Amino acid sequence: MRLLILGTGWMAQEHARRFGAIEGVDIVGAVDVDPARVGEYADAYKIPKRFTSLEAALDWGDFDAVANVTPDRIHHPTTMALVAAGKSVLCEKPLAENFGKANEMADAAEAAGIVNMVNLTYRNVAALQKARRMVQAGEIGTVRHVEASYLQSWLVSKFWGDWRTDPKWLWRLSRGHGSNGVLGDVGIHILDFASYGAALEIDHVFCRLRAFDKAPGDRVGDYQLDANDSFAMTLDFSNGAFGVVHASRWATGHLNELRLRIYGEKGGIEVVHNLEGSMLKACVGENVENAKWEELDAGTVPTNYQRFVEAVRSGAQTEPSFRHAAGLQKVLDLAVVSDEKRAELRAHSDTQ
Repeated sequence: MRLLILGTGWMAQEHARRFGAIEGVDIVGAVDVDPARVGEYADAYKIPKRFTSLEAALDWGDFDAVANVTPDRIHHPTTMALVAAGKSVLCEKPLAENFGKANEMADAAEAAGIVNMVNLTYRNVAALQKARRMVQAGEIGTVRHVEASYLQSWLVSKFWGDWRTDPKWLWRLSRGHGSNGVLGDVGIHILDFASYGAALEIDHVFCRLRAFDKAPGDRVGDYQLDANDSFAMTLDFSNGAFGVVHASRWATGHLNELRLRIYGEKGGIEVVHNLEGSMLKACVGENVENAKWEELDAGTVPTNYQRFVEAVRSGAQTEPSFRHAAGLQKVLDLAVVSDEKRAELRAHSDTQ
C-alpha cells in the first residue's frame, strides 16, 4: 500500500511511526503548506516525495490511501477532495467541525465506495474490545446502566506543560481560537468508548457545560478563556439503558484516564485505560452475590493503523467509519444545544 500523509504536526509523527512499522506499507509522500516543515518531516521519516499543497499531490496521484492529519477545520475540504479522487482515507478525529460537514463526508465516501475510517485511538485498547465481546455474548445480560469518564489534570498539573504560557494548550481554552473545550477535544473519544464498549447506540442526550475562572478577566494575552473545562451528560441508549458520561481538565491525580463501567442484569464490567496501561475487571456468575470482581486478560488487538491497511488491501470497509463518527458528532453538536436550552434532545431525530 502506497500511503500519503497529509499534515506534518505531532500526530503525523505517530502516523509515520505506526504505518512505517507495517510490512508492505510504503509512505511515498507528505504534504504541508510550510516547505521547511514538510521537508524536515520527510527527511526524518525518509519519505521520498514532499508537496506544499494537496492539489499538487493529487496531480501526482501515485498513492493508494491517505492519512489525513490536518487541523480539525481542514478535515472537511481536504477529505472531500481525496474522496473525489477515489483515495481511501484514515482521518483524525473529529471527522469535522459539525454534524452537517461530517455527514456530507460520510455520504461522499459511501457513494465513492472508498475505504473510510476515523482514528478513534482508544479502539486500540484490548480491554475495551473484550468488554464489547462480553456484552455481545450476553455475559452480563441486558445492559441497564453505563458510566464513563475521561479525566485530565493539565489545568492543575504541569506534567504536560504550563497552559498559562504555552499556546498549544491556551488555544484549547478559547472559543475564539477554534476550541469547543473539553467537549470538542475528548468528547468524541469518551462517547465512542462508552457506546462501543456497551455495544449500544446513543438515543437521547442532556448535557451541561462549564468554564471556570482561570485568570483575571478570563483572559491570557489574546486568548479569551471561555471554552468549557468540564462537561456532564446523561444519555438514553437504544435499548433503554441509562448512561452518565463526564469529562474534566480539573481532575487532579489523573493525567489522562478513561474509565468505563457497564452494568447489566447478570453482571458488571469495568475498563480503565491510562498512561500506565489498561485493566479489565468483571463481576459475573457466582461472584455477583458477593460483589467479587476478577481481573481478566484482554489479550492484544490490531491497531487502527493495521486495520486500515488491511481494509484498503481487501477493499472491505471497517470501523470506526465516517458514518459512525458523524453520528457521534451529532451527539456532540446536540450536547451544546442541550446546554443552551437546558433540554434533552434526541440524537436520531432528523429535525435536530
